[in-house]
Amino acid sequence: MGLCRLRRGIAGLVALTAVAALSGCATAPTDPDELADYNEINDPLEPTNRAIFEVNLYLDRLILRPVAWTYRELVPEPPRQLVTNFLNNLRSPYTFGHDLLQGEFDRAGVTIARFLINTTIGVAGMADVAGEIFGLEYHAEDAGQTLAVWGIGDGPYLMLPVLGPSNPRDAVGTGIDWLIEPVNWVLRENGAGELVWVRTGFDAVDKRHQVLDTLDSIEKSSLDFYAQIRSISRQRRLDEIRNKDPGGGFAPQPLSREPKVEGRQAAAEPK
Repeated sequence: MGLCRLRRGIAGLVALTAVAALSGCATAPTDPDELADYNEINDPLEPTNRAIFEVNLYLDRLILRPVAWTYRELVPEPPRQLVTNFLNNLRSPYTFGHDLLQGEFDRAGVTIARFLINTTIGVAGMADVAGEIFGLEYHAEDAGQTLAVWGIGDGPYLMLPVLGPSNPRDAVGTGIDWLIEPVNWVLRENGAGELVWVRTGFDAVDKRHQVLDTLDSIEKSSLDFYAQIRSISRQRRLDEIRNKDPGGGFAPQPLSREPKVEGRQAAAEPK
């Protein structure tokens, strides 16, 4: 009963977020063909989203991209991989919890095995012994993915300040992640809340440096960088929810609003 109430409460929060977001949406076109395209894109806040995207792009070019580029140029690949492994390992307890909430018990077993092996033999997770020797591949889960598996629709496309592409469901999930992620919670409870921001910064730089060349290439080749990022981010998110390898994931892929999926995947489809 408690889990059912939690699901209903979160569903209500997502709905409220969607209502607040849509309160400033553009008027839908009346032409049937234009309306079909409008519904297909599912971006009623596009003018606002584009404005936020431009601000995010400016901040990225001003701060994050130069830091990530410098990090990649100055730090050799082996130490960078140690940082990536360590950050991935820190997230394992949270991923384990969401594996269980999604009913993915085999994946939960992989997650906990990876955490135990890498934390011990892998020296606090800096070496991915579980993946390289035992073939236990890394995966991440979050609150947005769990809400999708529980049947909560994504809602309209949102471009969040600083955080980037999202939707009402995943925006709520991001807040949940921030509040209850175990490592962050322990740090706050022990008076080390500033380390949460340090971890967040390292995680942002680590992720950004991995896609420096890819995003640069997409921006140069795109007639509409915003629309391309919207399509890519949606497809990548669907792949994550379906537990499907996104294939390194910033490569452009065709996006269907109604992909053919089975089982738990159907709950993840955009509404």
